[in-house]
Amino acid sequence: MPGHVCHLQRSLYGLKQSPRAWFKWLHDFLLSAGFTSSKTDVSLFYYSTGESRVFLLVYVDDIIMMGNDSKLIDTLLHRLSTAFKIRDLGTPGFFLGIEMVSAGDSVVLSQCRYMTDLIGRFGMVDCKLLSTPAAVTKSVIPSDELFDNPMQYRRIVGALQYLTITMPDLAYVVNRLCQFMHTPTTEHWGLVKRVLRYIKGTLDYGLRLTPSSSSRIHAFSDSDWAGCPIDWKSTSGFAVYLGSNLISWLSKKQHIVARSSIEAEYKALADVSAEVTWVVSLLRELGLYSSGPATLWCDNLGATYLCANPVFHARTKHMEIDYHFVRDKVASGEFVVNYVSTADQLADIFTKPLSAPRFATLHDKLNGGQRILRSSYGQCIWRLFVDDARPFHFCGRDGGAAYYK
Repeated sequence: MPGHVCHLQRSLYGLKQSPRAWFKWLHDFLLSAGFTSSKTDVSLFYYSTGESRVFLLVYVDDIIMMGNDSKLIDTLLHRLSTAFKIRDLGTPGFFLGIEMVSAGDSVVLSQCRYMTDLIGRFGMVDCKLLSTPAAVTKSVIPSDELFDNPMQYRRIVGALQYLTITMPDLAYVVNRLCQFMHTPTTEHWGLVKRVLRYIKGTLDYGLRLTPSSSSRIHAFSDSDWAGCPIDWKSTSGFAVYLGSNLISWLSKKQHIVARSSIEAEYKALADVSAEVTWVVSLLRELGLYSSGPATLWCDNLGATYLCANPVFHARTKHMEIDYHFVRDKVASGEFVVNYVSTADQLADIFTKPLSAPRFATLHDKLNGGQRILRSSYGQCIWRLFVDDARPFHFCGRDGGAAYYK
């Protein structure tokens, strides 16, 4: 009848509010079950009682649970099964395209299957291997000859973005390729094929995570001043370590043109400072951070002095105010900024193409050079479960589960 509207009783797949309704339902139930919602990461929930801790991470309707008490995990899992149709898939071997493989007391995160599928999908199975993903002598510059299939370029570059989750050595080149999504040229397509040839030779590599008694955070930041030949903007890069484990990295073009190398390096310091602040906030919320100030390493003495020396203020009036976020952190004692030589700068791999020997050295230091080994998992207890309404497949090799969207 005119003037009447329909009142929706249940949320359905495909409606704009469905994801929000689903997450609110899950969020409210987890809170009622005793979980605490993280203020730093909205998709993370944690449960603490005495010495026992359980962490639950949500990705749409795929959920992974980790803790140090198997009985508590079983109890919480049973409580969840009373409200949701879920299935416990045990120790994860394959989750959201990422394979978790044991290597002694460590775990290697690998996307070998994803890389193999990517190479086969774009006809590069029989390609020759390369030792680096980007050429040192060749810059990405505009070309008059447009690539005849820009949709294919966008598909493959988009797929490469997901690969950087476990391949930090691809961060720089993928960032560069993403800057030409609208009008890719044949030159850009050649660079994409070079990346695939590099991936073909690194199928058995992954990101290694090792148990560590230290929760000390240290980070490396670097910048390639005016490295882009198109707009002369600089590229920032950083690598953040928790103990000996690489946990965060970035390669990103800066938004403004830096007038000096000090300004470019200081902007990179500001970027890594924001990331380290977020990491420290998350660890403190979870009760896992008890170390002293985080250490930031920079290979530019001018930028290092600028963090604590107000004498440089007259030379830096043109800088944006948020750059001095670093100085405030140093003054409060939360950060310590030290100088590191360019030869020891690990973030160099995120700012520019490198020669094969230099690239291989930094690749290994980023924990990216860990080859996959097969053995039993360590002591950490993992549980994996999903919405039973979605298709899944058990992988016999590792006993994990593979998910298909």
